Amino acid sequence: MKAYKVAIVQASPVIFDLEATLHKVAEWANDCARQGARLILFPEAFVSAYPRGLSFGTVVGSRTPEGRELWQRYWNSSVAEGDPACQRLARIAKEARAYLAIGVNEKDTTSGTLYCSMFYFSPAGKFLGKHRKIKPTGQERVIWGEDDGSTLTTLDTPLGKIGGLICWENYMPLARMAMYQKGVQLYLAPTADARDSWQHTMRHIALEGRCYVLAGNQYVIKSNYPEDLQATDEMKRQPDSLCRGGSVIVGPLGELIAGPLWDKEGILTAEINLGRVTEAKLDFDPIGHYHRPDLFNLSVRNQPETIKVDE
Repeated sequence: MKAYKVAIVQASPVIFDLEATLHKVAEWANDCARQGARLILFPEAFVSAYPRGLSFGTVVGSRTPEGRELWQRYWNSSVAEGDPACQRLARIAKEARAYLAIGVNEKDTTSGTLYCSMFYFSPAGKFLGKHRKIKPTGQERVIWGEDDGSTLTTLDTPLGKIGGLICWENYMPLARMAMYQKGVQLYLAPTADARDSWQHTMRHIALEGRCYVLAGNQYVIKSNYPEDLQATDEMKRQPDSLCRGGSVIVGPLGELIAGPLWDKEGILTAEINLGRVTEAKLDFDPIGHYHRPDLFNLSVRNQPETIKVDE
């Protein structure tokens, strides 16, 4: 197949404002489309906030009424599968004529639980599937539930096989192997980690999986937070720069091909040639000639079959 362009959006949402964030998603996606991108990745929890610096009034043994009110506000700015916000994201993908992968706070309206998820949409404007974070990190466990493995989703598309993990799931070797076993060629890693060490992880995954890696992060400063936030005193203790970004695109031999992008909003683009994935497997293939199935076997409970996408 011919080479094509992919894009990562590094930006801040309009924090806790669902409608304004969706408008911003549309603007960024259209900018990516004008640059010819056929796959667009947005960062972790872009709709409508990664709540960096917030405790939601929780300490061991107690919660506060103000923290519960903030939780309600967070819930209200989140998205549910199939709801109007989800349908709007599908239209954005259709308008951009691109595959759209975007980090969302997903509300389960049946149970009342929030999940840190990545939603996938097709250029035809269809919701293709989602991945829910299987292990929220640290204090994230207060706000997000854990997935049961049934959304370790992979897509077989005309652009190649797409899949990925969210933020520190990428430090879980068996979770990575669950993606490799599906033959993922475009490995997506939306994150909230802006440390230099994250860059090494992304390059390692590209080398280990012999795949392209797209890692998208937000760029957030304290003034992005709304002035009427219930946790104003909490935010006063935070630095002005909350997340520097560091979005990056890595080739299948671990080489940087775009980024990292630091300390500003912007779009990263790169040209993808799946032939380079095959070339990279000359000397290493984690699920082929460099695998020892006679010694090792990974069984993943509940992982769905790869979804075939023809558009």
